[in-house]
Amino acid sequence: MTLHPPQQPMTGHEATVLGRDDEIERILRCVAREPGTPQTLLLLGGEGTGRTTVLRHVRERAAADGVLVLSAQGWAEDPGHVHACLRQLLTPQVRGELAALPAAQQHALTALPGVDDGDRAELHAAVTALLDRLAAARPVLVCVDDADLCDRAFLEALLTAARLLPGRALTVLLAARHEADLPGPPPGSETLRLGPLGDAPAAALLDRQPAAPTGRRRLEILAEAEGNPLALVELSRGVPGPTGATRHPLTEHVFGVRLDALPARTRRALLYAAAAGPGETVGAVMAALGTGDLAVWAPAEAAALVVLVEDRLDFRHPLARSAAYLRRPAGERQQAHRDLAKIAVLPEARARHLAATTVGPNAFVAALLGDSAWRRGDAVAATTALEQAARLSPQQPVRVRRLAEALTAAHMVGDPGWVRELHGRLVQESADPEHVCAAAGALASVLSQESAQREAFEVLADAAEHFPVIDRTHALALAGLAAAIADQSGLPEHTAALSTLLDRARRAHGSGRWHPAAAGPLVRLDTPHTRRALEALVTAVARPESATGSHSGLGRPQDAPHTAPPTGPYTSPGGSDAPPTGPYTSPGGSDAARPTGPGTPPDAPDTSPATPDAPAARVVLAAVARHADEADVDLGQSRTADDRLRTARAFGLRGWSVLPLVDTLLAIGRFPEAETVIQDALAEAEMLRLPRLQADLEAQALTVQALRGTLTEAPRLTPAVWRAVCLDENRATHARLLRARGLAALALGDVEGSWRQLRELFAADGAPLHPHLSARSIAELAVAAQRTGRSAEVLPILERVRAEQGERPSTRMTLLLHHAAAMVGPDSEADEHFELALVNHAAGRWPWERGQVRFDYAIRLRRRRRTLEARRQLTTVLETAERLGAGALAAAARIELRASGAAPAPKSPGPLEELTAQQRQIVQFAASGLSNREIGERLFLSPRTVGSHLYNVYPKLGISSRHQLRDLVQDR
Repeated sequence: MTLHPPQQPMTGHEATVLGRDDEIERILRCVAREPGTPQTLLLLGGEGTGRTTVLRHVRERAAADGVLVLSAQGWAEDPGHVHACLRQLLTPQVRGELAALPAAQQHALTALPGVDDGDRAELHAAVTALLDRLAAARPVLVCVDDADLCDRAFLEALLTAARLLPGRALTVLLAARHEADLPGPPPGSETLRLGPLGDAPAAALLDRQPAAPTGRRRLEILAEAEGNPLALVELSRGVPGPTGATRHPLTEHVFGVRLDALPARTRRALLYAAAAGPGETVGAVMAALGTGDLAVWAPAEAAALVVLVEDRLDFRHPLARSAAYLRRPAGERQQAHRDLAKIAVLPEARARHLAATTVGPNAFVAALLGDSAWRRGDAVAATTALEQAARLSPQQPVRVRRLAEALTAAHMVGDPGWVRELHGRLVQESADPEHVCAAAGALASVLSQESAQREAFEVLADAAEHFPVIDRTHALALAGLAAAIADQSGLPEHTAALSTLLDRARRAHGSGRWHPAAAGPLVRLDTPHTRRALEALVTAVARPESATGSHSGLGRPQDAPHTAPPTGPYTSPGGSDAPPTGPYTSPGGSDAARPTGPGTPPDAPDTSPATPDAPAARVVLAAVARHADEADVDLGQSRTADDRLRTARAFGLRGWSVLPLVDTLLAIGRFPEAETVIQDALAEAEMLRLPRLQADLEAQALTVQALRGTLTEAPRLTPAVWRAVCLDENRATHARLLRARGLAALALGDVEGSWRQLRELFAADGAPLHPHLSARSIAELAVAAQRTGRSAEVLPILERVRAEQGERPSTRMTLLLHHAAAMVGPDSEADEHFELALVNHAAGRWPWERGQVRFDYAIRLRRRRRTLEARRQLTTVLETAERLGAGALAAAARIELRASGAAPAPKSPGPLEELTAQQRQIVQFAASGLSNREIGERLFLSPRTVGSHLYNVYPKLGISSRHQLRDLVQDR
């Protein structure tokens, strides 16, 4: 039976509006005349940004709420006629109100006015009187689209009415391309700017188009459209050309008209600029053109097609670039690429341009593409280049090898359609065991990230027949992937089969024939150290009780001993929960480390994957450390790997590491950082259409909200995502969901609901739903049981969890087991368990979980009238919770402190006061709606610097996205 969360209906607006929810909700709050909202709004956006769509949905929503909506649209054909827009407002319903106005005002509204100041003043008075009368009966919204094409007198009349009627339920909304084309708005007006869509909404819009593209073409359109809605729609109507260039019907749109009006030399220059691609310098393009005269660009600048800034040329619209390239004959395009190849400095640029000039197979160009594919460190660009290299390779063995490399790179990108395209071609062209296994690994990875764990594991199990005859590193990597899939599924039959897969991988010969790429995320997997880590990972998933301690040397600095519980005198549990200092406290502590571990010779060469180009090896080492609960090593490797994979656009590989990274961040209490990682990864998963990853990230996001105390209502999940995920074969996802719902229920005061959710983490006989994640929630289950009077039901589960941890449970599990025993065990032993949980300073690496222990211990102490001891514990809990941003725990600690008779603590400074002066300025400007570029212009900073500042302050402010800044600043 497939288990799904309760489905929630999606409204028509949610199903239609993409990426503009914040703007629409802001406008509707103004229409509702909420306190502090302006009466006049300017909605600005360039061509194709969706101004008209936003206005349409605002009108529909407002009308549904009983608002009288008056609409008008400017027309370029007759911008001087004031009645062209005014008459659009005079609907039959409005005309019925004209009779109540003085005759002079009726005449001003219905007759053709003059142009002198008297007529203009009469028009202003008439429009004000009419809107005043209408707004007296019901709220009124006046929407004017393309307001920059309306007569200025008409716009001035509307703005005058808004200024003179501040007490009426009247809202004026003007949409235009540029603010400079509009009259000055009244004081207190607000400007909303429509920028490009985010990656996820852009992908969703593209997927809604008829015959929506898939695979490589889909990613190309997303990159070329740059988030512009019109470009996404237009570019999706075509098919890819022989070199991957967009070919769509050459309709007579505005960009084509502008291009055709340019001089021939300017059209040629724009062709070269478009062929060069984004990022190329003006100097390089002009060198290819063979001219040094900058005047060649002047007509294009005057036509608003391009803008030159220093040595950079940018097309103002993605469709302008597309039209500049595709409206030229094929021969001219080929010559442009040939000339650009001659002046290219970078090998990958030269290879790309030569490939665009090549029609048939060409071994030389294919070799250039293959050799330079990973020079940029970008998985998408590498896959594209390798696929082209395979197409241009004349010899079948070389073509198949490059196709296999392209498939491996595509699996790193993570786009299921692209992987399936290349997988189908590879299995048709080659039966070589190495290629069969490479194809199986790529397909299994995307199947797992989509949700199909059984099918994914079966694909690898079938490929395992070839393990003895393929490269050993390749076989071990596939066994490691099988372990990751088994860990995700949580199915006993998968974990039971891992030992067989590992035995077959160990029998593989070390031929060194597997070369996934000359560079890129998969390099350095073939080191002895990483091979041992792969074996350790498979063993840890197959036999969880063996994970702790057995492989702790992997990924740890050579001079840093394994952390063990202190053996000295008894340490008071009333101390601070600040993280301990030492060789592992730095998240990147292993970055410059030489590996040590079982079987490493004293004189072994440095094989640590501690270089920026080894993210896959870091992912493996982090996974081993995670199963051993070694948070320091896990976090150091995971963070670095996540950063590298994000930069490389390798979400297919990042998808295997980002969920465990967030789990670790949550376990150690780094909630703001976890929230930032979740939001970034969720956008990637949505763009690539990976529903299982989306579901996991949504569950983790709910967990963060519950722990931070930011939940205000029952949690909502995306129905379409969860319908696509079978929880029966995704028990890790199911476990994350149950824990998230349990914590959310507890945060909302529903203790019974929390118990029901957390209890499902274990079967009736105490068997864990997931062998790793369920056990890490044993303390939370015990707390819920104790508060609902079900302690006896949890005792057998606790004993089973304790037994399954083996003789040497990790420091973290020791903490959790003692906490659980203190809550549900014999009352006479509770104090001892609390003290044993707190005595080990090594447990300070999990400050949030340790803080929970202190909190529950303090409650027990207070109820036994040991108030001074309770206050000491609660003071430490409050300090820890405030430092971590754990709002729910902090609020509970304050309540208990008051109950224990402690005086209220002085209010700590807000998060904004902790920022630098420049950071506060940037936050204030961003909260007011300015873009990074606009902020940079005011503060004389580059947009990249502004973005970097915002990225760094989000965790400090406890937020994860730009729209939350406005609420944070307003709350102050």
